[in-house]
Amino acid sequence: MSVFFSGLMAPLDKNNVDTDQIIPKQFLTSTSREGFDAALFYDWRYLDNDEPNPDFILNRPCYQGAQILLTRDNFGCGSSREHAPWALKQYGFEVILAESFADIFFNNCGNNQMLAIALPADTLEQLFVLSEQHDDINIEIDLENQTLTSSKFAPISFDISKEVKERLLSGLDFIGVTETLNPQIDAFEKQLAAERPWQ
Repeated sequence: MSVFFSGLMAPLDKNNVDTDQIIPKQFLTSTSREGFDAALFYDWRYLDNDEPNPDFILNRPCYQGAQILLTRDNFGCGSSREHAPWALKQYGFEVILAESFADIFFNNCGNNQMLAIALPADTLEQLFVLSEQHDDINIEIDLENQTLTSSKFAPISFDISKEVKERLLSGLDFIGVTETLNPQIDAFEKQLAAERPWQ
């Protein structure tokens, strides 16, 4: 098996998590792409006095260092801010498991080398039940063969588009994919210049 990624899973049992909860608007004033990890899920992670909220799942000691986020339906809805996947990535998440994703958020994840996997509701429910029984679920993701494996459950297959899969395996974003076509673009421009020297 070719492991694309392996890490600890943390459960966030919420539907319709929007980008303003992922990264609240007051943290979008920075011109840098760094430092958003501290603001991830800010309104849930911290109390009014800015102390960590002990009831929030990601503040539990057992989930420190988690790199796979288990959540529910319509994750990443709301405004199209790319800061949301930046914050998740900088915090340490590399993979998100959900029933569905908002389209723009899903594309932003792939463009930032984050794997967003859509799973059926019943499969997610099984994972949430397991997470109540175990706080140490580590998952291996075989992107080439599109499977999730763990010592805690039977292998799970998932679907992903060929385009997204190839970009993640090659480590390219949208611009990187375009740059791979530079030889063809240069050849076309030279041919066009030869055929239309007056342009």
